[in-house]
Amino acid sequence: MSAARGRRGAPGAAAPGRRRSTGRPLSNAASRPVPAGSRSGAGSRPEARRPVRRPARTASGGPPRRPLLTGRAVLLAGLVLVLLLTLAGPVRQYLAGRAELTRLAAEGTTLDERVAELEEQLERQDDPAYTSRQARERLAYVLPGDRLVVVVDGEAVEGDAGTVPEPDGDLPWYEALLQSVAVADGDEEPGE
Repeated sequence: MSAARGRRGAPGAAAPGRRRSTGRPLSNAASRPVPAGSRSGAGSRPEARRPVRRPARTASGGPPRRPLLTGRAVLLAGLVLVLLLTLAGPVRQYLAGRAELTRLAAEGTTLDERVAELEEQLERQDDPAYTSRQARERLAYVLPGDRLVVVVDGEAVEGDAGTVPEPDGDLPWYEALLQSVAVADGDEEPGE
């Protein structure tokens, strides 16, 4: 046998009972290339190939990087977001309630101070000396024997207790009021 006849796939050599095709692979021949180092005629049945996973290539050539967002991370972030949205309303109401309690406590303290002031004022008003002093200051009351000084129209007029000098005019009070309104309007001259 010659070397050309013994080799398979050699040009010019045809398998017995088969025709030579014109550049197309034979119908039962494998259409993919045979890896180097494997035997071409090792068995009649082709072996089932296992998929080979290649490690992901990285720019640094180190171990493969994990993706930044995984399905679990997205699910966890969604659950945290739902939890925050669920708790936002009650937390806001709690904080508003705390602020209201603080405001009411400050208002209660202010009212307690006002109550203490009013109780002191009641105790002072129970004292007869305080009552007589207020009557003298506010109402111009005089006790018998005291000297009363009343300022009328810028002039000091003196008199005894219980005697107040009468004004110079003979006009009743309502006419004096009408006259003062007319003077304020500019209708009359003062003293007419």
